[in-house]
Amino acid sequence: MKRWWVAGVMAVAFLGVVAAGCSGKKKGSELEGGQGTGLSDESLTGGSLALAQSGRPGAADSGPLRDIYFDYDSFDLDDTSRQTLQENATWLKDHSDVRVEIEGHCDNRGTVEYNLALGAKRAAAAKNYLVALGISRDRMTTISYGEELPLCYEETEECWSRNRRVHFVVGGN
Repeated sequence: MKRWWVAGVMAVAFLGVVAAGCSGKKKGSELEGGQGTGLSDESLTGGSLALAQSGRPGAADSGPLRDIYFDYDSFDLDDTSRQTLQENATWLKDHSDVRVEIEGHCDNRGTVEYNLALGAKRAAAAKNYLVALGISRDRMTTISYGEELPLCYEETEECWSRNRRVHFVVGGN
Protein backbone atom coordinates (compact mmCIF):
# COMPACT_ATOMS: atom_id res chain seq x y z
CA MET A 1 0.00 0.00 0.00
CA LYS A 2 2.82 2.40 0.90
CA ARG A 3 4.50 1.85 -2.51
CA TRP A 4 1.33 2.84 -4.36
CA TRP A 5 0.98 5.96 -2.26
CA VAL A 6 4.60 7.02 -2.90
CA ALA A 7 4.23 6.30 -6.63
CA GLY A 8 1.04 8.37 -6.72
CA VAL A 9 2.65 11.32 -4.93
CA MET A 10 5.64 11.19 -7.28
CA ALA A 11 3.37 11.07 -10.34
CA VAL A 12 1.42 14.11 -9.15
CA ALA A 13 4.66 15.98 -8.41
CA PHE A 14 6.04 15.10 -11.85
CA LEU A 15 2.88 16.32 -13.59
CA GLY A 16 3.02 19.54 -11.58
CA VAL A 17 6.59 20.22 -12.66
CA VAL A 18 5.79 19.45 -16.31
CA ALA A 19 2.71 21.69 -16.26
CA ALA A 20 4.63 24.55 -14.67
CA GLY A 21 7.41 24.23 -17.24
CA CYS A 22 5.02 24.15 -20.19
CA SER A 23 3.03 27.19 -19.12
CA GLY A 24 6.06 29.40 -18.56
CA LYS A 25 6.91 30.86 -21.98
CA LYS A 26 9.52 33.54 -21.64
CA LYS A 27 8.50 37.00 -22.68
CA GLY A 28 10.86 39.40 -24.33
CA SER A 29 11.29 41.51 -21.20
CA GLU A 30 13.09 38.56 -19.64
CA LEU A 31 15.73 38.79 -22.37
CA GLU A 32 17.17 42.16 -21.35
CA GLY A 33 20.47 40.78 -20.20
CA GLY A 34 20.62 38.24 -23.00
CA GLN A 35 19.63 35.54 -20.54
CA GLY A 36 17.13 33.25 -22.16
CA THR A 37 15.18 33.12 -25.32
CA GLY A 38 11.73 32.43 -26.56
CA LEU A 39 8.88 33.70 -28.61
CA SER A 40 6.15 35.83 -27.11
CA ASP A 41 2.49 35.10 -27.74
CA GLU A 42 1.81 38.77 -27.13
CA SER A 43 3.47 40.32 -30.18
CA LEU A 44 2.33 43.79 -31.13
CA THR A 45 0.49 44.38 -34.37
CA GLY A 46 2.79 44.75 -37.35
CA GLY A 47 5.62 42.71 -35.91
CA SER A 48 7.57 40.10 -37.81
CA LEU A 49 5.57 37.24 -36.32
CA ALA A 50 2.26 38.87 -37.28
CA LEU A 51 3.52 39.37 -40.84
CA ALA A 52 4.64 35.75 -41.07
CA GLN A 53 1.30 34.53 -39.72
CA SER A 54 -0.57 36.66 -42.25
CA GLY A 55 1.28 34.91 -45.08
CA ARG A 56 3.71 37.73 -45.78
CA PRO A 57 6.95 36.43 -44.27
CA GLY A 58 9.84 38.76 -44.84
CA ALA A 59 7.56 41.71 -45.57
CA ALA A 60 8.95 44.81 -43.93
CA ASP A 61 6.39 47.07 -42.34
CA SER A 62 6.91 50.79 -42.65
CA GLY A 63 6.56 51.91 -39.05
CA PRO A 64 7.96 55.17 -37.72
CA LEU A 65 11.05 53.55 -36.17
CA ARG A 66 13.94 52.40 -38.32
CA ASP A 67 15.68 49.04 -38.01
CA ILE A 68 19.33 48.73 -37.05
CA TYR A 69 21.79 46.19 -38.47
CA PHE A 70 24.71 44.21 -37.08
CA ASP A 71 27.94 42.66 -38.25
CA TYR A 72 28.20 38.89 -38.43
CA ASP A 73 28.27 37.22 -35.00
CA SER A 74 28.00 40.58 -33.19
CA PHE A 75 25.61 42.51 -31.00
CA ASP A 76 27.80 45.62 -30.85
CA LEU A 77 26.20 48.89 -31.92
CA ASP A 78 28.17 50.68 -34.62
CA ASP A 79 28.01 54.43 -35.32
CA THR A 80 25.20 54.03 -37.85
CA SER A 81 23.12 52.00 -35.39
CA ARG A 82 23.67 54.53 -32.61
CA GLN A 83 22.61 57.38 -34.92
CA THR A 84 19.46 55.47 -35.93
CA LEU A 85 18.68 54.75 -32.27
CA GLN A 86 19.09 58.45 -31.45
CA GLU A 87 16.54 59.28 -34.17
CA ASN A 88 14.22 56.54 -32.86
CA ALA A 89 14.61 57.94 -29.33
CA THR A 90 13.61 61.41 -30.53
CA TRP A 91 10.45 59.98 -32.08
CA LEU A 92 9.68 57.98 -28.92
CA LYS A 93 10.11 61.09 -26.74
CA ASP A 94 7.65 62.94 -28.99
CA HIS A 95 5.18 60.03 -28.73
CA SER A 96 5.30 59.16 -25.04
CA ASP A 97 2.00 57.25 -25.21
CA VAL A 98 3.39 54.38 -27.29
CA ARG A 99 5.12 51.18 -26.31
CA VAL A 100 7.66 49.39 -28.45
CA GLU A 101 8.61 45.77 -28.88
CA ILE A 102 12.25 45.32 -29.87
CA GLU A 103 12.80 42.22 -32.01
CA GLY A 104 16.25 40.65 -32.34
CA HIS A 105 16.94 38.77 -35.60
CA CYS A 106 19.89 36.83 -37.04
CA ASP A 107 20.97 35.27 -40.29
CA ASN A 108 20.65 31.50 -40.67
CA ARG A 109 24.27 30.64 -39.89
CA GLY A 110 24.80 29.07 -36.48
CA THR A 111 22.54 26.84 -34.41
CA VAL A 112 18.96 27.74 -33.57
CA GLU A 113 19.90 28.10 -29.90
CA TYR A 114 22.91 30.29 -30.63
CA ASN A 115 20.91 32.57 -32.91
CA LEU A 116 18.09 32.93 -30.37
CA ALA A 117 20.65 33.99 -27.76
CA LEU A 118 22.37 36.38 -30.20
CA GLY A 119 19.02 37.90 -31.20
CA ALA A 120 18.24 38.44 -27.50
CA LYS A 121 21.58 40.21 -27.02
CA ARG A 122 20.94 42.43 -30.04
CA ALA A 123 17.50 43.42 -28.77
CA ALA A 124 18.90 44.06 -25.28
CA ALA A 125 21.71 46.23 -26.69
CA ALA A 126 19.18 48.39 -28.55
CA LYS A 127 16.91 48.65 -25.51
CA ASN A 128 19.76 49.54 -23.16
CA TYR A 129 20.96 52.25 -25.54
CA LEU A 130 17.45 53.72 -25.76
CA VAL A 131 17.24 53.69 -21.96
CA ALA A 132 20.56 55.57 -21.83
CA LEU A 133 18.99 58.12 -24.18
CA GLY A 134 16.11 58.69 -21.76
CA ILE A 135 13.40 56.28 -22.92
CA SER A 136 11.67 54.53 -20.04
CA ARG A 137 12.56 50.85 -19.75
CA ASP A 138 8.90 50.15 -18.90
CA ARG A 139 7.79 51.22 -22.39
CA MET A 140 9.90 48.59 -24.12
CA THR A 141 9.94 44.81 -24.31
CA THR A 142 12.40 42.62 -26.13
CA ILE A 143 12.02 39.35 -27.96
CA SER A 144 14.37 37.19 -29.99
CA TYR A 145 13.29 35.45 -33.16
CA GLY A 146 16.81 34.28 -33.96
CA GLU A 147 16.92 33.08 -37.56
CA GLU A 148 13.24 32.11 -37.69
CA LEU A 149 11.71 35.18 -39.41
CA PRO A 150 14.13 36.35 -42.12
CA LEU A 151 13.55 39.24 -44.51
CA CYS A 152 15.64 37.55 -47.19
CA TYR A 153 16.10 33.87 -48.07
CA GLU A 154 19.09 33.84 -50.41
CA GLU A 155 22.42 32.38 -49.30
CA THR A 156 24.44 35.54 -49.96
CA GLU A 157 26.23 38.03 -47.73
CA GLU A 158 23.90 40.81 -48.90
CA CYS A 159 20.88 38.77 -47.84
CA TRP A 160 22.42 37.65 -44.55
CA SER A 161 23.26 41.28 -43.68
CA ARG A 162 19.59 42.26 -44.09
CA ASN A 163 18.56 39.51 -41.66
CA ARG A 164 21.03 40.57 -38.92
CA ARG A 165 18.83 43.27 -37.47
CA VAL A 166 16.75 44.68 -34.68
CA HIS A 167 13.22 45.57 -35.71
CA PHE A 168 10.98 47.94 -33.74
CA VAL A 169 7.23 47.39 -33.47
CA VAL A 170 5.17 50.31 -32.20
CA GLY A 171 2.03 49.61 -30.18
CA GLY A 172 -0.47 51.46 -28.02
CA ASN A 173 -0.36 52.03 -24.29
